Amino acid sequence: MKSLIKAAALGVALAAPLAAFAQSEQPLTRAEVKAQLKQLEQAGYNPAVASDSTYPADIQAAEARVSARNNAASAYGPSTTGSSETGSNVPAGNPNLQGQ
Repeated sequence: MKSLIKAAALGVALAAPLAAFAQSEQPLTRAEVKAQLKQLEQAGYNPAVASDSTYPADIQAAEARVSARNNAASAYGPSTTGSSETGSNVPAGNPNLQGQ
């Protein structure tokens, strides 16, 4: 009987640290929810006008716009728009000038 109690105590002692990691996801605060709703409204979503027939599509579209905006804001580096050029000053099609 003592070995069963020791085994149970050992099991509880080993499971306690794992239980602390199980709830690492915190619920959103009221301020975070309001900020997310404000972002969705700025992206074109209006919860007062949403009807049942368009509800999933219109909020998903607004979430996609917010996500794209957030990803663009968090990106780094130069703009990817524009054209590229080679470093050569030799006009294309004039082989006599190459190598000079």
